[in-house]
Amino acid sequence: MAQVRDFNSYKKQKTKERIQGGAPAQEKQTRERAASQPESAKAPTEEEARKAKSRKMMLRALAVLAVIALLSVIAFFAWRDKVYTQMRVAESVGITDTIDATCVNLNGYVLQYSRDGMNCMNSKGEVIWNRTYEMQAPVAEVCGGVAAIGDFNGRTIYVVDTTAPLGEIHTNLPIRGFHVASQGVVAVILDDANVTWINLYDAEGNELAGFRTSMSDSGYPFSVAISPNGLLVCVSFLSYEGTTAKTTLAFYNFGPVGQNHTDKLVSGFNYDDAIVPYVRFFDDAHGYAVSTDRILFFEGDQMPQVTKQTFLGTEEIRSVYDSTDYVGIVFSGGSDEGAFRLQVYDKKGNEQFVRYLDHEYENIVFGDRQVILYDADRWRIIGLDGEDKYEAPFDYSVKVVIPTTVRGRFLLIGSERIQTIELK
Repeated sequence: MAQVRDFNSYKKQKTKERIQGGAPAQEKQTRERAASQPESAKAPTEEEARKAKSRKMMLRALAVLAVIALLSVIAFFAWRDKVYTQMRVAESVGITDTIDATCVNLNGYVLQYSRDGMNCMNSKGEVIWNRTYEMQAPVAEVCGGVAAIGDFNGRTIYVVDTTAPLGEIHTNLPIRGFHVASQGVVAVILDDANVTWINLYDAEGNELAGFRTSMSDSGYPFSVAISPNGLLVCVSFLSYEGTTAKTTLAFYNFGPVGQNHTDKLVSGFNYDDAIVPYVRFFDDAHGYAVSTDRILFFEGDQMPQVTKQTFLGTEEIRSVYDSTDYVGIVFSGGSDEGAFRLQVYDKKGNEQFVRYLDHEYENIVFGDRQVILYDADRWRIIGLDGEDKYEAPFDYSVKVVIPTTVRGRFLLIGSERIQTIELK
């Protein structure tokens, strides 16, 4: 075993050797090692350097995209779960006294109608158009930016949009019900002595199609709905077998597919011991029907099929509200959790939430994944997660709340003013 007795002398000697002969020897060893290395370990070529740079740039871009995606997810959940704590009046304008008029949302505009006439205003209170008439019991149906105002048991229906009145429909039989499509086609139930007619009219009042029904054949048409594109009509027929009620949901196609079916009837479904007083389309391929004990969801843009039914229990149904994506049903809950119960479903029939309420609100509208409940003196906003987002009284009597395209911004329409408010 080698030993180093004089470590200082040994260190000096090795240092001297490195100074005198170490550098050339090291350079020689370096050259030898470089010569013995394989080609792949040598300095990269220009092409290899370019590819390496490209890979680095791609990795950096992916990292940036990942960060953006993460921030987007965080922002989405913050947006979805946002709770409002403040209200600011962005604008307030006076309007003509409309105490006796009913107001509805017409694609962001305000449609006012009464027994004497109607008008359409924008968010600044400016009247776009007005029309006078005389009706005993006016009823309005809205689809997108088109509305139909008809006299129940009367013989006239006015079709309008946000720019002007489009036309009038005059019938020679009493009107028992009607519904409008987004391009102005109106499906109307007309009552005759022994039969009932279901006719389609365009906005100018021209009859497009129609068919007759009777109690002995199909039953009495209890409710009618037309798809936004005017292609499909759904009718709820009520009949009796002895003392037992029976409902038939019938779907009529007024497009090319319906030409190959008798009376254009393309599908139908029977429900014993059930009354279905309300049918509606969400869009051209989805809709729902509410009966006394269940809600039915149907799908199909040519030959609709009932795809889901949910039994609702025995509580009284107080009201039904919908949008193009959701439907909400209010029940007399009669529970310790609240006097009323709100159940919300999407257009596929999936339950979004159930919420008990102590107060029965007069109106419910949907907007931006939120449910807005209100009456003349207060309002409440619930998210689709079922959690409260905002609740407060109004400063004045409000007839209608209209969500805008900006989240947290709403129009509040009263008899004498329109306010644009922002929640934060």
